[in-house]
Amino acid sequence: MFKDLTRPYIIAEISGNHNGSKERAIKIIESAKKNGADCVKLQTYTPDTMTIQSEQEDFKISSGLWEGYNLYDLYKEAHTPYEWQKELFKYAKSINIPIISTPFDETAVDLLESIECPFYKIASFELTDLPLIEYVAKTKKPIIASTGMANEEEIHEAVEVMNKYGCGEIVLLHCVSGYPTPADQINLETINLLKNKFKTEVGLSDHTIGNTSAILSVAYGVKVIEKHYTLKRSDGGPDAEFSMEPSELKDLVKNVKIASKSIGRASFERKKAEESNIKFRRSIYIVKDIKKGEKLRENNIRRIRPGFGLPPKYYNEVLGKTINKDVKKGTALDWSIIE
Repeated sequence: MFKDLTRPYIIAEISGNHNGSKERAIKIIESAKKNGADCVKLQTYTPDTMTIQSEQEDFKISSGLWEGYNLYDLYKEAHTPYEWQKELFKYAKSINIPIISTPFDETAVDLLESIECPFYKIASFELTDLPLIEYVAKTKKPIIASTGMANEEEIHEAVEVMNKYGCGEIVLLHCVSGYPTPADQINLETINLLKNKFKTEVGLSDHTIGNTSAILSVAYGVKVIEKHYTLKRSDGGPDAEFSMEPSELKDLVKNVKIASKSIGRASFERKKAEESNIKFRRSIYIVKDIKKGEKLRENNIRRIRPGFGLPPKYYNEVLGKTINKDVKKGTALDWSIIE
């Protein structure tokens, strides 16, 4: 599915940006399609499948974007209700944009299988949940998996399980699980490390502000780019601060296409765009009227533009040679007029 792509597959992550409104979720899907996304993505969980209701300190968020939240309350606010998901899948299909989801437990996988999710995303925080990965892999569908926070051993264990239980194609997404991620911590070089270490296709799950990192990732051969998406950041929501708006998605799609074409292939062949400019290279020209029998000297030939004469590499070789006919200033030097 991803191996033969000529440019990255762009996934617009809705996450909690629906702000509790199914109608808004539908509008985000419509907007993602309109602005060029290849796919939209949901998250499939409930607060009860993610955590438990508890006031213990372990369950309180004390810093970062979600500071002050209790985990259960955060997931209650951000989750996409199970009862919406069939309708959202149906709507996405009706406007011809693929839709997938991230399952966070086995019940989510069962739901997504029932509504024909074409492939799956494993979130960074679930990469170490090997029983969940096993359950997803047994669907035999492709898996894209974010690697935020994971060390080499943890990634290896996850990939091993995916392969053991026969999932389809694997794409490992380089990811830094900071919300948002500072650009000086995105470390895009890690994409090459993932590719070389695990021999899978690679991608980027990008939480930086703006499109620069995502566009640069094209040069590393990514097959998937995932970014969070909303209609308007000022509308608020748990992920709004690091989400793209419609104009930014449109810009990302446009520039990823340009960047992908720019990569091309390594070659010393002259490019089609250069052909008409060959004539503007330097070459050897007669710069003073010369009579038959006179010799070529530094005062009557020069290496100048345009490029219709002998190449400059022959300059020292022709100095002192004799001309076999009268030649006007501005004549391109050619072997035929040299004795």
